[in-house]
Amino acid sequence: MSEDAEQVRVEVSDGIAVIRLDRPRMNALNADIQRRIGDAAVLVDRRNDVAAVVLTGGEQVFAAGADIKEMVGLSYADMVRQSVVLQDTFAALAGIGKPVVAAVNGYALGGGCELALCADIRIAAEDAILGQPEIKLGIIPGAGGTQRLSRLVGPAKAKELIFTGRFVQADEALRIGLVDQVVPAAEVLPTAVAWAKQFVGGPALALRAAKQCIDTGLGVDLATGLELERTQFAGLFATEDRILGMTSFVEHGPGKARFVGR
Repeated sequence: MSEDAEQVRVEVSDGIAVIRLDRPRMNALNADIQRRIGDAAVLVDRRNDVAAVVLTGGEQVFAAGADIKEMVGLSYADMVRQSVVLQDTFAALAGIGKPVVAAVNGYALGGGCELALCADIRIAAEDAILGQPEIKLGIIPGAGGTQRLSRLVGPAKAKELIFTGRFVQADEALRIGLVDQVVPAAEVLPTAVAWAKQFVGGPALALRAAKQCIDTGLGVDLATGLELERTQFAGLFATEDRILGMTSFVEHGPGKARFVGR
C-alpha cells in the first residue's frame, strides 16, 4: 500500500467505520489526500456492515487546513479545476447517508474545520482550536465554510469568524454551536465511537431518510421540504424495518425492535 493511502485509512469494527487521517505533521489536506477522503466517504456509505462513521485526525491534530505549500503556485485555471475536486470531496463526506461524528483533537483550521462541518455532530477536546483563517491568506473558505458554518452558527457569527479569521477555543465553540460536546482530550475518540455505536442494528433506511430530509430541507423552502419529508415518510412503509419496528412496538413495547436494514 502506498504512503499516501496509509495517510487516509478506513478501519471497520463492530459496525463502526473510522476514517482516520494520518499525514505528518499536521494532516495538511493536499489534493491527493482530498481525493482519498472522498473515496473513503463513498466506501463507507456503500458498505452494508457500516452503521455509523467516525472521522478523526488523531490525538494531536484533527487537520490544520489545506496544504498551502501546494496551493501557493497554483493559477486561477489550476484552482478552477482543483476546487471541483475539493467541493466534491467534502460533498461526498457530508452526503454519507449514515450518522457521522467528527472527533476533533487539537487544531481544526481552514479545510480542517470545514471537514468537521461535514459531520452530523462534532465532539471536541478541551484544548481543541477551530477556525476559518483563510482571510489572512487573502482568500475565503472554499470547501463549504461560508455555507455550512453559517447554517450551523448563524450568518452573523459565521461572518465574524470568517471576516476576522480568528481561532475559536473549545469552550466558545460549544457555546456558539460549532461543536456539540467537549470532553478531555483522551476521551474524544472513545466518546465519538460510543455515540456512533448507538446506531448499530438501527433502522438504516430510516436514518438515511431522516438525514436527507434535514440536510436537503435546509436549502429549500418549507413547502418543498415538507413534500420531501412526506415522500420519504411514506416510502419507509415499503421497508421490512418499518414492519419489524411497528410489530415489535405493538407486541413488546418501544425500543426493542431488531432491524435488518431492508
